[in-house]
Amino acid sequence: MDLKKKFRELVMKRKGYQYVLNIVHWDSATEAPKEAFERRAEMTSMITKDMFKLRTSQEYQDVVYGLYEQLDNLDDTLKREIKKEKKDLDKIVKIPEDEYVEYQKLIELSQHLWEEAKETNDWDKFKDKLEKIVAFNKKFVDYYDIDDLPYNIKLDEFEEGMTIDIYDEFFGALKKDLVPFVQRILTEGKPLKVDVSKDAFDPDKQKDFCNYLMGVFDFNQDRGLMKESVHPFTWNTHPKDVRFTTRYLENYVFSSIFAAIHELGHALYEQQIDSKWNDTLLSGGTSMGIHESQSRFYENIIGRSKAFWEVHLPKFKETFPTQLKDVSVNDFYRNVNKVESSLIRVEADELTYPLHIMLRYEIEKKLFNNEITVDELPTVWNDSMEEYLGIRPETDRDGVLQDVHWSAGMFGYFPTYALGTAYSAQILHTMKQELDLEKLVKDNEIEQVNAWLKDKIHHFGGSKSPKELLKEVTGESFNPTYYIEYLKEKYTEIYL
Repeated sequence: MDLKKKFRELVMKRKGYQYVLNIVHWDSATEAPKEAFERRAEMTSMITKDMFKLRTSQEYQDVVYGLYEQLDNLDDTLKREIKKEKKDLDKIVKIPEDEYVEYQKLIELSQHLWEEAKETNDWDKFKDKLEKIVAFNKKFVDYYDIDDLPYNIKLDEFEEGMTIDIYDEFFGALKKDLVPFVQRILTEGKPLKVDVSKDAFDPDKQKDFCNYLMGVFDFNQDRGLMKESVHPFTWNTHPKDVRFTTRYLENYVFSSIFAAIHELGHALYEQQIDSKWNDTLLSGGTSMGIHESQSRFYENIIGRSKAFWEVHLPKFKETFPTQLKDVSVNDFYRNVNKVESSLIRVEADELTYPLHIMLRYEIEKKLFNNEITVDELPTVWNDSMEEYLGIRPETDRDGVLQDVHWSAGMFGYFPTYALGTAYSAQILHTMKQELDLEKLVKDNEIEQVNAWLKDKIHHFGGSKSPKELLKEVTGESFNPTYYIEYLKEKYTEIYL
């Protein structure tokens, strides 16, 4: 048997299954009717079952393990694919088929249930499902029989090579150097002259402005689109089909703007990946940390810069002339960088944002170390919010129910938000040695920034590990110092 040819055939079949499931999941999150989900879960479980049978079949194992034995004789692309796939295959073959299918069906039903629980502020409505999701994840980790901490295994699934020890060191540095600075800004910072964030902004006009932003960031709308969802996200199957969502809150206009820019960062990454990876297992971004570095780069470093709003505030004022009539660029710049203790992560300011991530990281770590139970999550969440940010949620909607990730079983994902944000500052340090970023933003030439990121990061897809990619781009391993220095410099200038 020609192992390479057979591997390509099986990968394409697997990608076909995944394509169908991706389309269904996109529809589920954006416009499917409420009563569609039970039947939908039954139907998708059939596809999930067939895909599981394919991935765990003796034929597939023979091909992957056979090529792994020939690793030294493979080209770099296939070598990377086989190493990654062998690592995943070692785990999935140990999961009983019926349990795997049951879990995927549970996940299919859980997101919609989470949306309803959040909308109605009903923790009990979601709690039982979440207990099952957590139990499945712990059981699967046990099946893997890997000599490591359960949470380390989950962390590695979202950021290759990351561990509790590395994250503890990273978050320890943030606690030591950043938390005191945050407290100083909150207590000593100059107040805003004008605060437009809570004014009423017509959601339809917000949508118009977000459509305008797609053009600003040179998002190819022949290869993608934007819709609305409860929780903003980016979805893709290949570089010519990349979709993202935002959400519109009448009394918090910055939610839609910065969610859209954040997701545009993810979407631009996916649009700029070389199509040569389409038929391989290296399509898509290399890790969630690198992905978040791109979304947070566009959202914060570009989207919250004064240069950006010097160019685009006139358009925003044209869209909302009454609310912004007497607001200057300087006043608006301070508004989009307003620092405050807030309850909602996706609406948190750039400076306090990592505290939201530390909270979630600590909770997940305790959950997988069996130090807390799902039943205790609301209380633990509220206590942690009070400890980290000095405020306490009055509702579970604003607390433990606010994020979508756990309903999708995505434990280990949250830390990549802070990690990726720190990556973005390190990447910025390198970019500024080669590009005049401020001038490009002022000249409304963000496509040149896109081109730099494509050349350095995007086009590689998953062909390089996150550690390899960061080292090649910046010339050094991960260094959180750049992130801490970036935040201190920016917010000292704004507030002190």
